[in-house]
Amino acid sequence: METVIEVVRNDVATSRVAVRPEVSLALGQVRFAVENFALTSNNITYAVFGEAMRYWDFFPVPLGDEFDDGRAWGRVPVWGFALATESHCDEVPVGTRVYGYLPMANTLVMTPGKVDNTGFIDIAAHRAPMATAYNRYVMVDRDEAFLGELENHQMVLWPLFMTSFMIDDFIASEGTDRPEFFGASVAVISSASSKTSIGAAFLMKRRTGVTVVGLTSPSNRAFVEGLGCYDRVVTYGQEATLPDGPAVYVDIAGDRAVNRGVHGRYDNELLYSMVVGGTHWNVESDEDRSPLAGPKPEFFFAPSQIALRSKQWGKAGLDARVGEAWREFARWSDEWLEFASTAGSGDVKGLFDQMSSGSVDPRRGQICRVV
Repeated sequence: METVIEVVRNDVATSRVAVRPEVSLALGQVRFAVENFALTSNNITYAVFGEAMRYWDFFPVPLGDEFDDGRAWGRVPVWGFALATESHCDEVPVGTRVYGYLPMANTLVMTPGKVDNTGFIDIAAHRAPMATAYNRYVMVDRDEAFLGELENHQMVLWPLFMTSFMIDDFIASEGTDRPEFFGASVAVISSASSKTSIGAAFLMKRRTGVTVVGLTSPSNRAFVEGLGCYDRVVTYGQEATLPDGPAVYVDIAGDRAVNRGVHGRYDNELLYSMVVGGTHWNVESDEDRSPLAGPKPEFFFAPSQIALRSKQWGKAGLDARVGEAWREFARWSDEWLEFASTAGSGDVKGLFDQMSSGSVDPRRGQICRVV
């Protein structure tokens, strides 16, 4: 049987566990058992931006079955490991273990295509319009960069770190005709306790000429300060105390009131404003709908930057640069990150519900298994 956790598309706080019969495999398809996956605030962002960014389209919910109650249900993508248990594809035999994009479920059927020496792309028709970065699966036994001791780190941090790497790469403007950091001396990052923000700050901190500032809640201030990857930490509501610019802003919180504070603090000295996520999706909306001061925020889509750098550096060149930074970051994370395990559909659903309400411990990496 297939056991999967689904959420209402326009109400992330409402979820369910659905159990359906497994579908029969067609020629070329492979059934995978989902072993483990990570659950982070990034997955809540996937749900919040599910319609706009088509995240719901990766793992569509069957229509017209016994669970169809008239509401639009969706499956939130996660990152983890899966094992082939039944195969009608010679190139991906039973026993093949992969890492990649998965649903919160115990099983997944894929159609491997373009199998190469490191993995394959799921060429199911409904996934064809999606970014390759989300459709590609790495075969663990062919992945030279895979390290068993960093398996949990890979689930919790790797997808976020890849985004972090691309944020830093884009902002730093290396190899472009833009000045480094758009000419700014300050880089402000909201949701500073989130793992995407931590990764971006860690990378920016290695560069010179820019002060990295984290914006966070009072409850997370001590944790963020203790990380050591921010030069300065400012709490929400105190945006007027941000250091003098010029500045760039990386918005991972998605909180309009915070954005208004940052934009108002710098105004024309804010040289670039990047929108990445929405970790504050459930915060009461700012009633002021007037335009923000300074530049118009621009949405950042990491797969586009990945595709650009893959073309410019080559896949091997990109892998080498990201891999070196990743190993350094993953091992550094052991100073502040601990892992927790949650097994069982009911408990995983409960954890998702807890996280969707905004209750996320930044010190903890959640490893989940639906059984």
